[in-house]
Amino acid sequence: MNSFGKIGIVGLGYVGLPLAVSFARKFPVVGFDVSEGRVSTLRQGIDYTNEISTEALQASNLIITGSVEDLRGCGILIVTVPTPVDDSCRPDFSNLKDACAAIGKVIEPGVIIVFESTVYPGATEEVCAPVIEAASGLKSGEGFKLGYSPERINPGDKAHPLEAIVKVVAGQDAETLDSLAELYGSIIHAGIHRASSIRVAEAAKVIENTQRDINIALMNEISKICDLVGIRTNEVLAAAGTKWNFLKFYPGLVGGHCIGVDPYYLTAKAEQLGYHPEVILSGRRINDGMGSYIAQRAVKLLAVAGHPLKDARVGILGLTFKENVPDIRNSKVEDIYRELCEFGIQPVVHDPLADRDATYREFGINLSSLEAFACVDVLIYAVSHDEYAVMGVGAIQDMIVPGGILIDVKSAVMPDQLREDIRYWSL
Repeated sequence: MNSFGKIGIVGLGYVGLPLAVSFARKFPVVGFDVSEGRVSTLRQGIDYTNEISTEALQASNLIITGSVEDLRGCGILIVTVPTPVDDSCRPDFSNLKDACAAIGKVIEPGVIIVFESTVYPGATEEVCAPVIEAASGLKSGEGFKLGYSPERINPGDKAHPLEAIVKVVAGQDAETLDSLAELYGSIIHAGIHRASSIRVAEAAKVIENTQRDINIALMNEISKICDLVGIRTNEVLAAAGTKWNFLKFYPGLVGGHCIGVDPYYLTAKAEQLGYHPEVILSGRRINDGMGSYIAQRAVKLLAVAGHPLKDARVGILGLTFKENVPDIRNSKVEDIYRELCEFGIQPVVHDPLADRDATYREFGINLSSLEAFACVDVLIYAVSHDEYAVMGVGAIQDMIVPGGILIDVKSAVMPDQLREDIRYWSL
């Protein structure tokens, strides 16, 4: 038996499953998830996130369970449950607290509990520890030890797998830190960064995505200005990008479970301490408003072209929060759809990766086939999935009526390749 004993992974989503499969190559691992459907499909070798192949799942020694009792006897527990925000953009710790209460009932003295879920600085010790203490009767720092290691999974990115990304680790004390550095170091080839405290590691996670959010917000604001000037943002950025120290960010929709969420955890903590963040929240407002902005731009272009709104046919290609992933969480394409509906337009939506049932449950949107996109007045190319790129420009422009409009959110199409009668617009 190794020095860590059995490892338990709590939550088998985009973060937890790759971690569990990687650890299972070296240690006995139990993967726990509260979703019966998730447990069932994983046991069949099916990962709906497309992060782990069927072959890798079937070859793994990972034990997949829906019973928290199977986590008894684990020397290390790693919690990877989602931490979203509520309707008021405030941190929602319900999943995290539920996980803490559940594992608190089965842990034994000496266990190390590591959190990878995104939280604000201080939450591991202030929010999680008391729940575990209440459920277990053990005291934090004595009966159990705490650690934090921020997840850095980039869904759909096969060039940067878990093992190839530097792992930040932090522990409640020096002994715990040493143990976690050794544990993660056994699977992470890129190296381990030892943070001086759990709060430092928690803060590092939220600012990684906050920095990206603010930079994308800047590009989105610049795109609006370029549109007013009458020049293409893509061409401006290509020119500016020739300077060695220009940071290459691009305008676009900021959805998903990280960039569009994590900044709110940092700002919530700041406001608890009496500081009102200005730059961060300003960036959030810009990015959260881009879906509505794109829809309104489409409506204006329709009006200029003389298309009656009540009869306009609009198609939206792509619904997931980013290209080549099936994740629809916090997709800002929905904002485009909702805003168009406010103008009396009922768009048709297609996505080759999004689950049809999940899309209807989450958004009330029925996905359509590509056949429904014949003769649209406006085509909104929202998510640049590879499947659309393979179709080619010809197939895309054939969906648009003569004199129609192409809204190219990610600048995936070269406008000079389109028919001359198509009006082209991009961020």
